[in-house]
Amino acid sequence: MPALSCHKALKELKGKTDLTIALAGNPNVGKSCVFNQLTGLSVVTANYPGKTVELNMGVTLHNGTRIGIIDLPGTYALSAVSDDQLVARRGVLEGRPDIVVVVVDASNLQRNLYMVLQFLELGFPVVVGLNLVDYAAKIGLKINHEKLSELLGTPVVPTVAVRGQGIDELIHAVVDLAQGKSKMKEPKITYGRDVEGAIQTLGEAIQERLDETPYNLPARALAIQLLENDVEFVDMFKGRQSKRRRRRQRRRLGQGQDREEFLKLSARLARQIEEKHGEPVGIRIARERHGLAGTIADAVQTKFDQPILLSQKLKHYTVAPYTGIPLMVAVMLGIFAFIFYVGGWLSAFVDTLWVSFISSNMGELVHFAVKNEILANVILWGVDKGILAWLSVGVPYILTFYIVLSFLEDSGYLNSMAFLMDNVMHKLGLHGRSIIPILTGAGCNVPAIMGTRVLTTKRKRILASTLVVLVPCSARTAVILGAVASFVGWTYALLIYVIELMIIGMVGWGLHRLLPGESSGLVMEMFPFRFPSASVILKKTWFRFRDFAYVAFPVVTVGSLALGALYETGYLSAIAEPLSPIVYGVLGLPAVAGICLILGILRKELTLELLVALAIVGGYGSGAQNLLAFMTPIQIFIFALVVTIYIPCVATVAVLGKELGWRNAFLIMVFTIVLAIAVGGIAYRVVPYLGLSG
Repeated sequence: MPALSCHKALKELKGKTDLTIALAGNPNVGKSCVFNQLTGLSVVTANYPGKTVELNMGVTLHNGTRIGIIDLPGTYALSAVSDDQLVARRGVLEGRPDIVVVVVDASNLQRNLYMVLQFLELGFPVVVGLNLVDYAAKIGLKINHEKLSELLGTPVVPTVAVRGQGIDELIHAVVDLAQGKSKMKEPKITYGRDVEGAIQTLGEAIQERLDETPYNLPARALAIQLLENDVEFVDMFKGRQSKRRRRRQRRRLGQGQDREEFLKLSARLARQIEEKHGEPVGIRIARERHGLAGTIADAVQTKFDQPILLSQKLKHYTVAPYTGIPLMVAVMLGIFAFIFYVGGWLSAFVDTLWVSFISSNMGELVHFAVKNEILANVILWGVDKGILAWLSVGVPYILTFYIVLSFLEDSGYLNSMAFLMDNVMHKLGLHGRSIIPILTGAGCNVPAIMGTRVLTTKRKRILASTLVVLVPCSARTAVILGAVASFVGWTYALLIYVIELMIIGMVGWGLHRLLPGESSGLVMEMFPFRFPSASVILKKTWFRFRDFAYVAFPVVTVGSLALGALYETGYLSAIAEPLSPIVYGVLGLPAVAGICLILGILRKELTLELLVALAIVGGYGSGAQNLLAFMTPIQIFIFALVVTIYIPCVATVAVLGKELGWRNAFLIMVFTIVLAIAVGGIAYRVVPYLGLSG
């Protein structure tokens, strides 16, 4: 479900259930485990910050009460500074769930209480799920949940979500609060004297002048949002919204002059606080909110001595530069080897099975049913070559990638990798966590692009996805090794990877400066290692692969039919002819290479196979299997280099369209074509000076 339909999803649940719950919390407190326990659904969970990007909905029954539950995007706060935070906040503000269940980490209570305080400030009925109490005990922390409930004024229920402990008590507390059997107390949320004075002054003005506030917020909550200079609420008062939203809010916010007066008052009060404390009021309020969370946490938790856990020691070694970087290199080499060799073996196995048992029989069946030779061949392009292309990429490489990704997520090692690479990736406008999809793109670009969902803004996802499509996947590696390494030499095959690395660095550096928006620092918690569950890994792999199949299969099949129709009717040659000035004039490649580059959109390793096949059809005979029979070493090098850079395969394009929108997918496609032609043309004229013969 698209994340931006959060409030619509909640409204839909309201119409079908007796009670609606929004499940909130930071990305790694076991929130999705709680959701799974409540609903019985197998939702993907992960020991990695930023995992929950799309929404999950479910329904459960408790003592005859039908309860709808929506799992909000995992986030550390409720502000308008990132897509996931904005989606979570707008979802609850517009959807108005009956209860918000905030899942917190008992082993890091101070950090997690920040969001609880924000929800309480917004005036929502809250139940706190105090999760991971078992791990907290292992590291020497005991939480007095009854005292915590008293200080927050809301029910607090200890849970161990992975084992289902406390889940019945949690849902019981939710129903009791919703039905009025238990009551929330007024939370004791107070800040410094000057901040409280500003909040009170602005809040009183709001109460006097506004009959109705946006989202029916308490006056105090709206005053805090304005003082923090929250982008969404400030834009409301400035009228910078869609026409529909602007008309709706105008009735609540009064005339333009009234709105300007609120903003002026807010700015004046904020200026007074900034002059006194020497920092923006938003930072000051956030600092005091963190301080209040720390005060509450200190009041309810007791520390006692416990031996340092092995998982804590391992975590230390993985983030220390001298040990962490060699370990990360070894892990990434292991990931690449696993995906490449296991995926390659599975790909060959699938190819063999398909050709041996399906392809030949399918060919006979289609030709028997369809008497027209051209139409039969076109159909076979889709139901034979297209499905085989999907199976050869999807089953081997996607499954192996998802198995590895699930293991790294559940173990907690992705945190260490993100921490180590943050400084490097920050120069490209990305967080350290983006290194995972970029590097795993070497196995397959498709799941790597889907992996960019861990990034919090669309700007970061566009930037990371663009870099991912430039990473040589296993199919493009097959072209590099099968063409350049085999017929030109390993040195020049390595040179292609060096050129690719330089391109990725320059493109990332350039896009970081061209794309609107700014890159913020990485804020994440360093969680201990955990031993993954084999059953959970398998479930994750299956559900992720199913999502991939729904997206990629129809696009690959239809794309194969279209390419087959162009090839069988001869129009492909007509399309390739106008490209000869570029293919031959700029890149110095034979005309047959242009057709292969077009067909390579289906699957990149097909470019090499089709190059040989079309050369044989074109009159070179069986000798065309040796590329040097009709191409020079420099032409082989340029061909592989261009194949490595230009448009990713059709499955990748499909996922780009789904994740980023078709406009962005089209722009990335055009960019890679132009980049491939430019780099190929330059290399064709420069590489001979490195000793490669023409």
